[in-house]
Amino acid sequence: MKPTPKTFHVKSFGCQMNVYDGERMGELMAAQGMTATDDANAADLVVLNTCHIRERATEKVYSDIGRLRKGAREAHRPAPMIAVAGCVAQAEGAEIVARAKVEIVVGPQAYHNLPELVAQAAAGAAAVDTDMPASTKFGALPARRKVSPSAFLTVQEGCDKFCTYCVVPYTRGAEISRPFDAIVDEAKALVDAGAREITLLGQNVNAWDDEAGRGLHGLIHALDRIAGLRRIRYTTSHPNDMRDGLIRAHAEVEKLMPFLHLPVQAGSDRVLKAMNRSHTRDSYLRILDRVRAARPDIALSGDFIVGFPGETDAEFEETLSLVDAVGYAQCFSFKYSPRPGTPAAEMVDGFVSAQVMDERLQRLQAHLNRDQEAFNRATVGKTCDVLIERRGKFPGQMLGKSPWLQSVYLETNAAIGDMIEVELLAGYANSLTGVERVRAAA
Repeated sequence: MKPTPKTFHVKSFGCQMNVYDGERMGELMAAQGMTATDDANAADLVVLNTCHIRERATEKVYSDIGRLRKGAREAHRPAPMIAVAGCVAQAEGAEIVARAKVEIVVGPQAYHNLPELVAQAAAGAAAVDTDMPASTKFGALPARRKVSPSAFLTVQEGCDKFCTYCVVPYTRGAEISRPFDAIVDEAKALVDAGAREITLLGQNVNAWDDEAGRGLHGLIHALDRIAGLRRIRYTTSHPNDMRDGLIRAHAEVEKLMPFLHLPVQAGSDRVLKAMNRSHTRDSYLRILDRVRAARPDIALSGDFIVGFPGETDAEFEETLSLVDAVGYAQCFSFKYSPRPGTPAAEMVDGFVSAQVMDERLQRLQAHLNRDQEAFNRATVGKTCDVLIERRGKFPGQMLGKSPWLQSVYLETNAAIGDMIEVELLAGYANSLTGVERVRAAA
């Protein structure tokens, strides 16, 4: 048996949805009277909220578990109670308990049961919950507490797309949309708690819908009416769910920021078909044309996988040519890594060597980094609102985000959460500098 934890630490890996889930698990623990700590080595309970998208995700979990226990031994203190949560927990289940002897394993659709699992573990029983019920977990979560100026809000979970490389449909389940009223109420609570910007989250966030057929654009219009909310964003989207109404919303809703993360994954139609992406290179580019027509200043972001089974040199060149055609402001890029249980993991023909994948990734990232820096430099001289999110590295320096999701450093007396007018002075690879503009008196 272990004592009931009094302090906790949540470490989240991977995507923004995991960050949101980690925040909610923290709120669950706080509601039980536990105190959060930033030091995992000082916590009685450590929650490792995992992501299965990255390569060797399972091995990294075991490595973290080992480091936590080693740190406890070296500090001559009891090892913490360890809960493995998220997609690795869902995929590995009780095997994690058997191999690593952790006390708790909880999947991403069951983490609302974490307090009960902690109680079971404190009583000496290994606690595993990887159920994926059709009913949503959100009704069981506590009310939102104080938040940062920019807050995440999950509106949709799961995926029905079954891309051949992706484990999400198996670890997060089918696509489920949260109820409209519950989302609006949570958004209002976030604003009341201090949020000025809300990012709507989902594995396929633009698949969100309800019985009234409002679609994500209808939800965005509803959030637009919340007093005190200054900015709206959403991620991650699928090209097949970019409806006309959502594209129009980029022209109609001033609070909807000019930024769109729309993953394409590859520039070759044959590779896209093998990935089961359900869109083509041309259909993807036509969507971007329509979005740009609605919002000419929009910044575009995407995801790319290099070295998918069977990808030839010529097909990789098609990816580079697509990147050159789009001119992304930001992007994520990865080497293909097989996920157990996915169809692509069985595609042994056309295996791409690690050396070739490394070379392709370096070439792709050189193009993407070039375009990101070019976009940042192209915004120099513009004046825009910047939402101050945290302190910078130097006294008087603050860091905020531009409408295009760029990090902007500047000296200002503004407080965290303030929205200030800034002239962008210089653009670099990953950030910009600016100077606060004094607004004229009304």
